[in-house]
Amino acid sequence: MELKQARRTILTGAMAAGALAALPKAAIARPASRPNFLFIMADDLGWADLSCYGQTYYRTPEIDRLAASGMRFTQAYANSAVCSATRVALMTGRYQYRLPVGLEEPLALRPLGLPPEHPTIASLLRDAGYSTSLIGKWHLGSLPDFGPLKSGYDDFWGIRGGGVDYFSHDISHQHDLWDGDTSIERTGYLTDLIGDRAIDTLESKAKADKPFLLSLHFTAPHWPWEGPTDEAVSRQLDASSNPLAAFHADGGSLDTFAEMVKRLDFQVGRILATLKRLKLDRNTVVVFTSDNGGERFSNTWPLSGKKSELLEGGIRVPCIVRWPGLTKPGTSSEAQIMSMDWLPTFIAAAGIGPAAGHTPDGLDVRAVLSGGRLPERPLFWRYLFQKQEAVRLGDWKYLQIGGNRFLFNLRNDPMERANLKLREPDKFRELTSLWNAWNATMLPLDPKASTHGLTGDVWSDRNGGVAVPFPK
Repeated sequence: MELKQARRTILTGAMAAGALAALPKAAIARPASRPNFLFIMADDLGWADLSCYGQTYYRTPEIDRLAASGMRFTQAYANSAVCSATRVALMTGRYQYRLPVGLEEPLALRPLGLPPEHPTIASLLRDAGYSTSLIGKWHLGSLPDFGPLKSGYDDFWGIRGGGVDYFSHDISHQHDLWDGDTSIERTGYLTDLIGDRAIDTLESKAKADKPFLLSLHFTAPHWPWEGPTDEAVSRQLDASSNPLAAFHADGGSLDTFAEMVKRLDFQVGRILATLKRLKLDRNTVVVFTSDNGGERFSNTWPLSGKKSELLEGGIRVPCIVRWPGLTKPGTSSEAQIMSMDWLPTFIAAAGIGPAAGHTPDGLDVRAVLSGGRLPERPLFWRYLFQKQEAVRLGDWKYLQIGGNRFLFNLRNDPMERANLKLREPDKFRELTSLWNAWNATMLPLDPKASTHGLTGDVWSDRNGGVAVPFPK
């Protein structure tokens, strides 16, 4: 009986997520003026790493101003506790576990990637007349089989892997900076170079008679721990014979982290100022968020856990949305939204239906942005490292980690300290049944996935959440 109820709950969520798919094409009206989309994603930025979310060690005035002009979400989630898997969900609007590449958390060692034939947020908008650009981090597979230009983007400038040195733009002595499919050399701090490129791209889009999607995926504040004045640190790492030097497992400080985030904030401010100068801000949706929870130096208070964990600190992320004509300035929302919600939201706003056979798992969240509500739905996670699994439904969360199982009421206990599974056995059974029913609809975990290699011939920096070849 519990399993049937769980399946009904999942089916209800799927029906809500797929409502657009059920409409005839004629019923999906294309707006007279379609919005532009500027989607800004930081890398490993924790829930409270912005001063508008409680950071007091430093200030982020530019992003704070964005929050003051739009809506700040307090219960926004990443689809994964690590970066590449979340990016699969963001691009496809679906749980990443539907694709083999989504089982790699993170994508590190095997030649997998986002299949070029799979519809994406970029390809759907491009096919509907949008110009599409990705600047920054891709991390969804390498040439010749995978890449942004194969998955819907008209142009790409950035890195293909999970992270590079901020000055040399290398990882383990492999150069990783690209303009389209051409490897390029540039001098400068990567956060600044990404900001410069974004401004140039907005200048060109302002002259074009087409709506646009600009995916702006910064690498900050991902390791290595280098601020804008730390070129000497970069040279030391480059000269090291240690194959793990680039992962900077022994580096960094709170001050360095602060400088990295403040530089990210500065570049976001420049980009938003450019939008205003070009008068693009009047019809451009701006989303700022992170790909997963915070890492070594992040502030996640009052949440516990970090990147690579399904505790709240590993999956709950900052999210700010400014949508002209929809969001009211200075508002906040407790709605539970997820990375995979942006595809259905953006295509609905552009008057586009989902691709046949690829109904999104995410929801169109515009109702929340205009002050309404979303239907209650379960949100699911799993992560092979430590056999983690989790589901959030309303105030309740089921979590398994390291062989231990928990039930938390997050409204009363955001730190996830009081295990209520014995006090609330019916709720515990309900959520575990939900998770099991959902899990049966996903691809099975792959024992050869990069995450699985955390024991054996792959080494993990526990604090950094990275999987790299084990030093022999």
